[in-house]
Formats: sequence, C-alpha cells, structure tokens
Amino acid sequence: MEIIREFFGIGGYTRPPEGAYSWQHLTFVGLLLVTMTALGVWLGRRNRTRDTRAQNRVMVWAAVLIDGFELIKIALACYEKHLSGDAPWYDGILYNLPLFLCSIQLITIPLAAFTKGRLQEASADFVAAFGLLGAVLGTVGAAQNYNAYPVLSFTNVVSGVTHCISGFAALYLFCAGMVKLEKRNIPITFGVLGGFCAVAYGVNLLADYNYMFLMAGDGTPYDILYNLVGGSPLWYPLCVAALLFVYLGVFYIVRGAIMKKKEKVTV
Repeated sequence: MEIIREFFGIGGYTRPPEGAYSWQHLTFVGLLLVTMTALGVWLGRRNRTRDTRAQNRVMVWAAVLIDGFELIKIALACYEKHLSGDAPWYDGILYNLPLFLCSIQLITIPLAAFTKGRLQEASADFVAAFGLLGAVLGTVGAAQNYNAYPVLSFTNVVSGVTHCISGFAALYLFCAGMVKLEKRNIPITFGVLGGFCAVAYGVNLLADYNYMFLMAGDGTPYDILYNLVGGSPLWYPLCVAALLFVYLGVFYIVRGAIMKKKEKVTV
C-alpha cells in the first residue's frame, strides 16, 4: 500500500525529484518517444492501404486512451483536494481543464476519430501539426514537472504517456496518409487554435492560472520569450499566441510544398 500511495503521491511524495534533464528523466522520456515513434510508423505504414474504417480504428483507441488517462488524473486530483481540505474538490477539475496546447488533443483526437467530413479533416490536421511538437515539449521540455515530482510518479508517467499518445497520433496520421491539409479546412484549424487561446486566457484571468503558458513560462522554453519581452502582461501572451499561429501557418506551407513535390515526382 505504501508503494501505491507513493506512486500516486497521495499525501505528497516522500521521494525527492530527480530533476529536469537528469539521466532518469531523459531515459524515461527517451523510452516513451522511441515507443511512440515505432508504433506510430509501424501501424501507419501497415494501415496505409486499408479502408477508412480500419485506418480510423487506431485513432479511436488513441482517443479512448488519452481521454481515459486524463479522466483518471482529474479524478485523483479531486480526491486529493477532498483529502487535504485546503481547497474545494472541484479545483481538481478547474486546474486540469484541456486548455494547454497539448491538452487540446484531448478534444481534437476524438474529433479526428469519431467525426466525418471537414471537421474530421481539420481535426486531423491539428493533431498532425501539434502532436509531435507537444510530445517533445511535454516530455523532454517539461522541466517544471521533473523538478517538482519524481520521474516514476503518477503525475509524470501520465503526463509522459498522454503527450506521447498525441505524438503517436500525429505520426500515425502521416504514415497512414490520413492528413489532408486542404486549403478549405485552414479557417477551421486556425479557428480551433484561436478559440482555445481566447478561452485559456480568459480562464487564466478568472482562476489565476497559466493555461497555454499565456501568463508565464513556468520552467518551459517559453521562459526565453517571457524574458525577451521583460514579462510584459500584454506582449508576452500576444507573442505566445502569434508564435503558435506562425508555426501552424509554416506547417501548412511546408507540408503543402512537400506534397506538391511528391505529386510532380509521381507524374
């Protein structure tokens, strides 16, 4: 029981965190990223010539797993708030809303798996664009997590797994040939990103939190940008949002150029 309590951090962790970029941190996330890449490429290539239903079955599993892990995390957070009595139990929900860039995949992966038409295509584009980026930033770049919690803890294991499910989904979509990147879907993809940024910023102001890292870097690579603008409460969130839009735009441009080049070679 003590091992279980320690893994889940019930009552707080007694083990000191190994720290960001320790060999334990890098070994753990390295194994996750290798597994993510191997499964994404293998399953994607295997299903590339199969029908849409067979291709989509993998995305359904990805959606169920990523949301399932997240629900368990939220339930545990609510339970810990209830035990501590320091805050209402529903703070476990308020501070675990899907309003981080990586957390948006909790919504877009299911949309890519269970919807059809332009919404499905735009959602798949979003997963493809941000899945790999989120996987790397949420594992290798998650300095704040590995400075705060032991590597083999529920918090870091679930965070690592869910981020890598996003990366897996992106790789799978690419390798299975399910990424459309049609111009008509660009407004939807940009709208999803803009909508989440606006909601995240509003919730940050109301709940004094840092969704989408729009308020501060918090030990992530965003600290570089935060320091560059001197922590400006106006320019920092605007620059973070602008970078995300620029990244998405560049992704569409580069991917589109690659696809056109492949078409010419095929012809």
